[in-house]
Amino acid sequence: MRRVPIFISSTLRQAILPAHEGYAVTCSQYRFLQSAEYSSARAAGSSTGPRWFSTFFNSTFSASARVASLGIACAVVTTVGSVSLFQEVLAKETLSPEFAPKDVVLYQYEACPFCNKVKAFLDYYDIPYKVVEVNPISKKEIKWSEYKKVPILVVDGQTLVDSSDIIDKLSDRIHPKKTAGSIPEDDEEIKWRRWVDNHLVHVLSPNIYRNTSEALESFDYITSNGNFSFTEKLTVKYAGAAAMYFVSKKLKKKYNITDERAALYEAAETWVDALDGRDFLGGSKPNIADLAVYGVLRPIRYLRSGKDMVTHTRIGDWYTRMEKAVGESNRI
Repeated sequence: MRRVPIFISSTLRQAILPAHEGYAVTCSQYRFLQSAEYSSARAAGSSTGPRWFSTFFNSTFSASARVASLGIACAVVTTVGSVSLFQEVLAKETLSPEFAPKDVVLYQYEACPFCNKVKAFLDYYDIPYKVVEVNPISKKEIKWSEYKKVPILVVDGQTLVDSSDIIDKLSDRIHPKKTAGSIPEDDEEIKWRRWVDNHLVHVLSPNIYRNTSEALESFDYITSNGNFSFTEKLTVKYAGAAAMYFVSKKLKKKYNITDERAALYEAAETWVDALDGRDFLGGSKPNIADLAVYGVLRPIRYLRSGKDMVTHTRIGDWYTRMEKAVGESNRI
């Protein structure tokens, strides 16, 4: 049993190394640990698995370690799910049939915040899409791809990667007259989309793994909704929750967070201030920045951290408007 603390200790040292956006699903289990910190998604970095990891996997505890690293790889922002309570739905922008994608497939982790950004965009624009849930252990679902992270979106045979780039390319396609190159760098929408990727996501992980009960709440959702085998489900909840509880403490230090909830509340209030009295940042209708904030927050909304956020900040009214505007999922 003494190998388990060694694994967690090693995880704490390795999991906060810089990682690309999204969640890595390479053959190296170390890449799972790198991608654990979804909050560092925008930083660049790569590495190969350290010696301690392969040694541990040869031990009798390899199954638990694999699942714990899986949980870290997912680094999920989770939800117990939400049911729309609204009869009235805001009018959406109608896509011209000539620009609407015909066949869209999303390779994802259900609770991945970046995958949820993409889904918020697809849902808002009523673009039907199929979902392939990736198993981060076997990775068989994306072995065909050279890009070993999620989300991956295949649109009419074209492969798109990186959530922000996916959304840019989809937006260019459905709004051909408004290309990203024509938007100035100081544009409000661009500014707040960057804020989502560079700041907002950093405060989420320390909140959902703030204590053991909240960590278990998160991993309870993972085991219910992820693509896991029966054995993995039995182990991931406890091993993953324990590892991410300790990792979240490292994330607090990395991003100079003293009080997790205070940081979350401050981020929510910052966003409400940016609205400046408007229903949405886009005015009468959501723009891409609205969809990005909503997509990232949607998985935590009905966790304890999300409930606290709505209770103690002014973001609840905007979030309710976004739920109505985005509407039901267009997942096929």
